Amino acid sequence: MAVKKKTITKKAAPKKKATKTKKPAFGGYAINFAGRKETVEQVFGKKPIAPSEMTKKIWAFVKSNSLSNR
Repeated sequence: MAVKKKTITKKAAPKKKATKTKKPAFGGYAINFAGRKETVEQVFGKKPIAPSEMTKKIWAFVKSNSLSNR
């Protein structure tokens, strides 16, 4: 007896819409560091730190200097 092979059909990929406008920053935050004179050492310190600590220090810097749009 011959065994029938199952045929697999591919689904058509959804079409992507072309967007010409610039999307806002994820979450609606926009941070502007333009014109800042601080160095990385001044923001993070001289000792090596973990990435999670970098994130905390960046956000503390942004909030203390009112660099965010919120």
